[in-house]
Amino acid sequence: MDRDQALALAKSKIGNKNLFKHVLAVEVVMRFLARHLKENEEEWALTGLLHDLDYEETMQTPAQHTLVTEKLLQPYGVRAEVIHAIKCHNHLAPRQSRLDQALYAVDPVTGLIVAAALMHPGKKLAAVDVEFVLRRYKVKGFARGANREQIESCSELGLELPDFISIALRAMQSIHQELGL
Repeated sequence: MDRDQALALAKSKIGNKNLFKHVLAVEVVMRFLARHLKENEEEWALTGLLHDLDYEETMQTPAQHTLVTEKLLQPYGVRAEVIHAIKCHNHLAPRQSRLDQALYAVDPVTGLIVAAALMHPGKKLAAVDVEFVLRRYKVKGFARGANREQIESCSELGLELPDFISIALRAMQSIHQELGL
């Protein structure tokens, strides 16, 4: 499956604009992270783009989230490693690879960065720096949905939290127009 096919599938399955922006953010952060770690950029980015493909369909049955995606992707011959990583982000499979770990950590960090940008007076990613995000990160109750334990699991990739946030922030800033920030 190439990016054009993945993007068309994502557009057909994701109606919520903010959720679509989220998968674009995860895609670009996964790409930048793969580049940093010298991994397969295309595969990592594809994993990010497809990770919440069934989210709207499974909102009422969260235990099914990612399992529907697995079925949707079978006809496309998507590699088992990509599907495994997607399942890991919903805790339905044990994290075994760097790809698994990356998606697990990247998914919530994008929400943290979006929340930081939205609370910044400029309301733009360009106005946000790593220190600003880290200060917000330490505030209890800020961006509650951004699971701190998952974000901190970036250490399993050999990254310190500030470095991880820096990579994610630069990635998201590179597509700020698509993200509306």
